Amino acid sequence: MTIPNRGLVLRSLSILLASLIADVSDVSASAHAEERIFDELRFGASTSTQGGGEREDGAFPEVTVFFDPFGADSATDWKQKLVRPRIHLGTSIGTGGEASQVFTGLSWTVDINDTLFAEAGFGGLIHTGDLDDDGDGPALGCRLLFHEYVGLGYRFDTHWNVTAQVAHSSHADLCDGPNDGMTRAGVQIGYKF
Repeated sequence: MTIPNRGLVLRSLSILLASLIADVSDVSASAHAEERIFDELRFGASTSTQGGGEREDGAFPEVTVFFDPFGADSATDWKQKLVRPRIHLGTSIGTGGEASQVFTGLSWTVDINDTLFAEAGFGGLIHTGDLDDDGDGPALGCRLLFHEYVGLGYRFDTHWNVTAQVAHSSHADLCDGPNDGMTRAGVQIGYKF
């Protein structure tokens, strides 16, 4: 099939595409003027809680950013918080030759009172650790793993908080190879925007 006056069709499509991009940019700019990009930034460190040959040496500096596209901050009870999770994206840097991670997923926060809160998250990660058992650190089987964590936090004020958490990653026997998993515990200081 031939397209009559192909140049005119391409110019028309280009104009239409430019118009759509301009409209989306206008909506996006006005939305960002009223909303924050990040909901919270946390930084801290963790260490391996595993024993024996599965233990990872060293400390793991961590940075996590949270986004609130579903309005978790405006949820008024635990049922609303359940259906309005935040999105987290973070990294844990391996020291001493151990596994570094980049992780993402959904996080739920429940207030215990005005200053204490509990948190849980679930998602996935990609890592640089060992896949096979070489006797040093956990044998993880595959690069993509499930990632879950639980934490307990304390708010100093409306912006600053501290959270103690335990995170676990494994492939839940969904890929071939060993599945020692990684379990780390640590502390993060958070700033809520």
